[in-house]
Amino acid sequence: MAYIIDRRLNSKNKSTVNRQRFLKRYKKQIQKSVSDAVNQRGITDMERGDSITIPKQDISEPVFGHGQGGKRDIVHVGNKEFLAGDQIPRPEGGSSGNGAGDASDSGEGMDDFVFQISQSEFLEFMFEDLELPHMVKRQLLDSDSFRYKRAGFSQAGSPNKLNIVRSLKSAHARKIALGGKKRRRRRELKAQLLAFVDPLSEEQQSQKRAIEAEIMVLTRKINAIPFIDDYDLRYNLSVKVPQPSPKAVMFCVMDVSGSMTQEIKDTAKRFFFLLYLFLQRQYEKIEVVFICHHTVATEVTEEDFFYSRETGGTVVSSALKLTQEIIEARYPSNEWNIYVAQASDGDNWQADISKCHNIMQQLLPLVQYFTYVEMGGREVQSLWHLYQDLQRDFSHCFAMSQVKNNADIYPVFRELFKRKTTT
Repeated sequence: MAYIIDRRLNSKNKSTVNRQRFLKRYKKQIQKSVSDAVNQRGITDMERGDSITIPKQDISEPVFGHGQGGKRDIVHVGNKEFLAGDQIPRPEGGSSGNGAGDASDSGEGMDDFVFQISQSEFLEFMFEDLELPHMVKRQLLDSDSFRYKRAGFSQAGSPNKLNIVRSLKSAHARKIALGGKKRRRRRELKAQLLAFVDPLSEEQQSQKRAIEAEIMVLTRKINAIPFIDDYDLRYNLSVKVPQPSPKAVMFCVMDVSGSMTQEIKDTAKRFFFLLYLFLQRQYEKIEVVFICHHTVATEVTEEDFFYSRETGGTVVSSALKLTQEIIEARYPSNEWNIYVAQASDGDNWQADISKCHNIMQQLLPLVQYFTYVEMGGREVQSLWHLYQDLQRDFSHCFAMSQVKNNADIYPVFRELFKRKTTT
């Protein structure tokens, strides 16, 4: 009996390759389960893993069977009721799978397949194919942002960077240089040996022995040249060069006025928490600025943004003005990729509409992408109409959407930040 022992170094996750293959195969079912989980969870549980259920009909495997083979004549019985192309109705009755009905002592089946995905896998499926659009401006960041670039070869280096082809070429060139003169002399002596014709005189025999002795000496010297020497070794040389990286900042602007009910505020916070998770996972170096506003706008911390219960009147221009001031003071538009995400129920003080329009005319040319999400599911409000007019002039960097309830957040989020295909 043969025993096969798997000694491959795959740490403790010996089924990693098989698991990745499985996740790729049932990608659509997992994405649907992730979407459902995001809609049903609370804010604090948004990023944990989950149990994924795959219907049993989706995990069926193809089966190959062998036919009877050969050439056979078969006569099929006809019928008087149906013709080719007729549709046969489904028989009435049967089980609908809702658990209703009496118990039975017969029948069998199979439960749906359930498995657990980790937090990392959950977030990967959640934010797959999403990105911040138009991130094109690049500047040199701090000195810790570097990449290694090939810069020729070196005679010193670590063994793992040894260039075998270049080393062999160097060894071959050295052997040619050191033994070229000896090889030419040996060829000349061999040609002289061929010139001797029997019978040879004593003088010719003496000359022949001298030539053969010299050939042996030359051959010994040529063979003494080492095949490869430390001088021949060449290593791949890599130099560290500064890595241009995108500098990006996201402004999260949320309306906390009295017109925003607690339910609408919770929905807006779910949207921003999803955005915050996306930025943390997808981008290593990005700054986030949190702004809350009612009649007055203030820059707040992450904790105050998600957990404070401040309220008041509604003056949207205060938030837009504060965003513009922070950009001018800390984030020059020629160096930073600037993004703004605003969530509101759409209500605004009527006298403030024209002021919002003027500020937005100055703000939109500075940003890479501006998203506005109107919460609540009511008829569109004054702020929506104002932004709708601005979107016609700034369609390349302005996106708007409506969210009625928590179930709309994840589809709207994916629509706003889906990866644009380049042609």
